[in-house]
Amino acid sequence: MTSSPEILEIIRRNWLDIQHRMQAAVERGKFRDHHPKLIAVTKYAEPEWIEALVELGIRDFGESRPQQLAERKVWLAEVDNLIWHQIGHLQRNKVRPVIEAGAIIHSIDSWRLLNRIEEISGELNHTSSLLLQINISGEVQKTGFNADEFLSGIDRLHSLRYCQVNGLMTMAPDTEDEAVIRNVFRELQILRDRARQMLPENLKLPELSMGMSGDFEIAIEEGATMVRIGSELYRDLTP
Repeated sequence: MTSSPEILEIIRRNWLDIQHRMQAAVERGKFRDHHPKLIAVTKYAEPEWIEALVELGIRDFGESRPQQLAERKVWLAEVDNLIWHQIGHLQRNKVRPVIEAGAIIHSIDSWRLLNRIEEISGELNHTSSLLLQINISGEVQKTGFNADEFLSGIDRLHSLRYCQVNGLMTMAPDTEDEAVIRNVFRELQILRDRARQMLPENLKLPELSMGMSGDFEIAIEEGATMVRIGSELYRDLTP
């Protein structure tokens, strides 16, 4: 598996720039003990771009579509230590292939979906790693729990046998107003801290998946442990 030297160099430059920006955001924020993980979003990436990411040592990949995730897992099966993340909306009838792929699912947006994942994970005798998607901004076009719905149903997490809920995920609204974006990320961190007071030691929700190419620096300043970055990795490339 090799990409062209030109593509490898462009993506290397972008990747190094993102790493520097991530570290600077950590130093600006109040969560200086965090080491945020970059999840390379490959939904629209060309195969050669993904090959370059692998060559650079990136091992966390995010996909929105279950079928493409399963196909790319097979394609890259010989690469050691890859971790796949299902970051897009997941329909209940598409749960099985995502679980079979062993993906971390960031987009649990309803109790019905969580119950379905628990059911299929039990059938496969597999422990699924999950994050609950919270619609902090309240936008109707976004899925996810609202804060009250999440907190009122939090006891459901105690009875899970095959699902490990590791944290929360959110998306900021499509706006250039940094104060609005920052408030969404801050509210998720506050909500997570409220939830921790209601949960046992083994359910401390350590992960906050928030921030994408346009706002990952703000997310890190507000406590993100995972950022989902696509277009910034592929700057100056055309399909």
